[in-house]
Amino acid sequence: MPNSKSKLLHRLPAWAWLSDYTPVKFKSDVLAALIVVAMLVPQGMAYAMLAGLPPIMGLYASILPMIIYALLGGSSTLSIGPVAIISMMTFATLNPLFEVGSPVYIEAATLLALMVGIISLLLGLFRFGFLIQLISHPVIQSFIIASALLIAFGQLKFLVDLPLKANNIPEFTTSLLEYLPLLHLPSLLFGLLSMALLIYLPKLLKSQAVQSRIGSTDFLVRAVPLILVCLGIAAIVFLNLKGQGIKTVGAIPSGFPPLSFPHWNWELVMTLLPGASMIAMISFVESLSIAQATALQQRSHLNSNQELIALGIANISAGVSSAFPVTGSLSRTVVNADAGAKSPMAGVLSSILIIFVSLFFTGFFEDLPLTILAATIIVSIWKLVDFRPFFDAWRYSKADGIAMWITFLGVVLIDISTGLIIGIISTFILMLWRISRPHIAVLGLVEGTQHFRNIQRHQVSTSDRVLSLRIDENLTFLNANSFKGYLINQMSLNDKLQHVILNCSSISAIDLSALEMLEDLNAELAKLNIRLHFAEVKGPVMDKLQASKLMIHLSGHIYLTHFQAIRDLAPEIFEQHKDYTI
Repeated sequence: MPNSKSKLLHRLPAWAWLSDYTPVKFKSDVLAALIVVAMLVPQGMAYAMLAGLPPIMGLYASILPMIIYALLGGSSTLSIGPVAIISMMTFATLNPLFEVGSPVYIEAATLLALMVGIISLLLGLFRFGFLIQLISHPVIQSFIIASALLIAFGQLKFLVDLPLKANNIPEFTTSLLEYLPLLHLPSLLFGLLSMALLIYLPKLLKSQAVQSRIGSTDFLVRAVPLILVCLGIAAIVFLNLKGQGIKTVGAIPSGFPPLSFPHWNWELVMTLLPGASMIAMISFVESLSIAQATALQQRSHLNSNQELIALGIANISAGVSSAFPVTGSLSRTVVNADAGAKSPMAGVLSSILIIFVSLFFTGFFEDLPLTILAATIIVSIWKLVDFRPFFDAWRYSKADGIAMWITFLGVVLIDISTGLIIGIISTFILMLWRISRPHIAVLGLVEGTQHFRNIQRHQVSTSDRVLSLRIDENLTFLNANSFKGYLINQMSLNDKLQHVILNCSSISAIDLSALEMLEDLNAELAKLNIRLHFAEVKGPVMDKLQASKLMIHLSGHIYLTHFQAIRDLAPEIFEQHKDYTI
């Protein structure tokens, strides 16, 4: 039994860094944890509010999930916890179903985290991590930009103290026009001042004048949100701003997050399942992208299925500890790495510090203005609203550009989940359209070489008796008829044709529909006294062809190289150029 426990311990990813952990690394991790917590406390509370939940749940979401990931995850610096996009998706999933902030809403949020965890865990255990990576990067990028825009609009209601709705831009515009006359000017001024401090105070602290006086200001720059929180609370208490109508967080319960299994029934589970699936998908893509970036910098190994398992169990722990769905945070991960974190112990220490805050300092945040939390979200999220990728994608690939704009418009005009689904579907439709219209080239021999190139792009030699074609795509039911139609058009231009050579260098698979097309094509060409040949066929494709009837009835030959085919079928090309050795 002790031996089996030892083997199990060695299999834990945490063993890799625990086995050689040193006091020097601990010192670096403590400093990194302090800096991350200074950023995490206001962020966590703000993101809980963004999800329509009590601020304390943002702290709860930063305790067990970080500890679990430290034990099971593969990244040494990834910071797990609440993030803006997932908080917004949580709100979008629950808002149509329950009253925001109600007990049933809070219970559903914990159940949602549990479901996200179970979905991620099952995908990881059954090694289906690759499925989530089928979503194209342009769609994810567009989704994040559109979501960031909606998140920023959604927080404006706290800056102006109006009951604005921001599930989509039409809804936001309608509610803004309806309630604009009731705008609360003191809240707006307080919020704008908070945003100005969040934007310009870090720049001031980074200036040479300040650093020459007090030395390194990295910690102060990272702690600016926490400094603003303290200043805001002081302003409320000493300037009696509550009398001006500026709303605060209010009473926050203290203590360790209550551990309990969320109440559930099958009807509620089925209702939440689409939203949970979307959150699990985005959660994994975002977390894995961040973890891969840090793994590349550190040249460390990262297993996508193991990351799914770690993220899944982290979300399960969030669900049973009164929290909501979590994932990797880009901003906190960068801060964690820049602060010198040497191992996942930095995340564990951050969790311990958050527990300390939850136990003893929640009362300190009761007078925290909601406008400061809203300003924190807007400033941090607005950096993601960048429309240059849309134009870059359009210039490089019209299909990717179309997918990006479809996703963006779906999110901002309908809602987050629907927009993402529309974006994913559009990606696959555009991909199928591209495959069904493959690039096909007529090839000719480059003089003095054994290379064949597109006759429309290069000066090449050809023969009227031979038509050489290369299709730059796998042959499938989607493009088989397109290829056949292209061949027929090319044949109509040449009444001297005797041979057709299909260059298979770009073909990695031929499905049954395409095989039947080739068999029919071989028979039809034979009636016209035109022989069909293949060249440069890959091994796996050749294995399939040899098991088919096509090889029995093939009118031509299969050549190892295209050069050999042309040497046999069109020797007159070489007679024109004496520098060839046949």
